[in-house]
Parts: sequence; C-alpha cells; structure tokens
Amino acid sequence: MNRILADLLSFGRQYMRSRVGAFFTFIFPILLILLFGAIFTQGGSGAFTLTTQDIDNTTLSHAYIDALNNTGLVHISLIPNNVNLETYIRDNSLTVALRIPWAFEQDVIACRASPTHCHVNLTLYGDPSKSTFGSAQGLLQAVAQQMNFQLANASAVVGVDVKSVASSQYSYMDYFLPGIVGMTVMTTSMYSMTSICGEYRTRRYFKLLATTTLRKYEWLTSKILWYILSLVLSLFVTVAVGMLVWDVHVVIDPIALAFIAVGALLFTSLGMLFGTVVRDPESGVAVANAIGFPMMFLSGSFWPLEQMPSYLQTVSKALPLTYLNTGLRDTMVFGNTGSALLNLAIVSALAAALFLLAAKLVSWKER
Repeated sequence: MNRILADLLSFGRQYMRSRVGAFFTFIFPILLILLFGAIFTQGGSGAFTLTTQDIDNTTLSHAYIDALNNTGLVHISLIPNNVNLETYIRDNSLTVALRIPWAFEQDVIACRASPTHCHVNLTLYGDPSKSTFGSAQGLLQAVAQQMNFQLANASAVVGVDVKSVASSQYSYMDYFLPGIVGMTVMTTSMYSMTSICGEYRTRRYFKLLATTTLRKYEWLTSKILWYILSLVLSLFVTVAVGMLVWDVHVVIDPIALAFIAVGALLFTSLGMLFGTVVRDPESGVAVANAIGFPMMFLSGSFWPLEQMPSYLQTVSKALPLTYLNTGLRDTMVFGNTGSALLNLAIVSALAAALFLLAAKLVSWKER
C-alpha cells in the first residue's frame, strides 16, 4: 500500500505539471459545456431566417407573415418587390426563401366565393436536400392550415394533447452534461495512459521500474486512483459551471461517483492495453485517437443514440463508453436507479476484465 501511495503522489505531481493533462481533465469539459450551451440553449434562438418577398403587400399577406413570426420558429427577412428572387437566392447562397404572389388576397377572396374547390399557393424556393427546407415547408403548411380555419370561421375538432414523460425541469444541457462527463473520463484516462506507456518505453522508465519492488498491478492501481480522484473533482467543477451558467438540474449521487470510479478503471486499463503495442508517445496518441474519436461520436456523448441509423446503433452497443454515458444519464438526469445499476454492472465487469488483462499482458522488459 505504501508503494501505491508513493507512486500515486509522484505521478499526481507530474501529471499536474503537465498543462495538457490539466487541460483535458478540467478545462476541456468546461469549454464544451459553454460552447454547446451557447449553441443549443435558449440563450441563442433556435429560429432560422426565412427570406420573404411579399409581392401582394395586402392585409392578408401581412397577416400571414405575422402568423409566421408569431410561431417564434423563424425570423422573417423582407426584401423589396423589385428584386429578382431567384437571382437573390443564388447571390446570397440561401437554402430557403418565400414568395407571396401578386393578387394573393384577391385570389383567396375569389376562392372563398367560388362554388368549386380551388387553391391559392405561396411559392417556397430552396434546396430540398437541406434540413431547413423541410422545416420551412412544414411550418408554412401549418400556418396556412390555421389561416384556412380562420377564413372559414371553423374550429378544430380533433387535436393532439402532448404529455412529456420527462420532467419539465430538464433542458437540453441537463441531458448533454452527463455525456461530457463520460467523454472526459475516457479522454483523460485512456489517452493519457496510452501516451504514458509510449513515453515510459521510449525513455526506458519501465526497465528502471523492473529493478524496483513496485509491482505492475501496484503501478497500474496508483494511476487508476489518480484518475479517479482527478475525475471526481472534474465532475464537481463541470457540474458547478453548468449550474452557474446554464442552470442545469442534475444530481451527483453515489451511483454517479461509482460510474466515475469504474469508468476510470476501465479506460485506464484499456489505455494500458493499447500501451502494450506502442513504442513512443506519438504512436500512443495515434492509437488513442483511432479508437477514441469514433467512440466519442458513436456513444451518445453529443446526441441521442436514437438519432443515429440503426446499423450505427448496433455498433454503439459494442462500445463501453455507451454504457457509461447511458448510466450517467440514468442516475444524474432520469433518476432511473434500476437502469443505472444495470449499466454500472456492465461497465464494472468490463473494467475488471480489462484491469486483469492489462496487469497480465503489460511487460516492463525490453522487446
């Protein structure tokens, strides 16, 4: 135990002197919280700009534009009637634009008085391959349908009552923050450990360690303890910033702390295994990036797994970070203890297996 403690203190001092290590443990997750929060929270509107040319310029066309504005989903940007809209779209690289035709109000009145069925159409210009186009099309149709009800003095009979199964107190950042915590556990422990193994082999530190009484599992244990301590501190710092800046509502409970501990054990051991095949720090970084970057984006750190294609969801089930992220959300956001404990059991089993494998396979001898 004394050997583990001595190596823990020595490694901790060395780690904190490294600006790279401190950055990825404490600064990087805070930067992501601030950046993604600024993009996706209400601090910045989610509305898109809809360039509009109102050729008709009548009471009814103004009412339609006002109805679009009142949805809060678009910002209407009016352009003069003497501008060629198609040329304007090309010159300004627009993905979507709306034209209200001349005689719009007149034609609507004529249709209302006509005994036969007729339509008065607006024109939506844009690139159908862009997501904004589909959003604009759906919004225009919904507002037009509401205007049809009003013109006919009709009322909607059948509607949709929306009930959320999640508590209304949770925001996007509440769901996002546990993913950042899980990603930080992976990058801090796995990346660092893989690089350290390359450095120790290049500088022949392993050969020196082989001459001491320190055993491999003790050396590995001291590293895991350091990552657990630093990552728990990183968790509290990240959550504190999220609460102060974005008013997040998450819970740090014993299960969340357990996830940090077993996550550090898992990814430190995984980094140690990668370290058995690297010869220098540069190749260690390359190996960690080759594994870590796909895992980071396929394990639900930044967006829900349900938004990915089914074949990628299948791939995500084979990645350990998926179970860490899901478990952290279960306990920190949803309060779903049963699901959290199941994911904790999976992460713990993987961590134990990787630790034993790393302690057995790593060699301090020159090869």
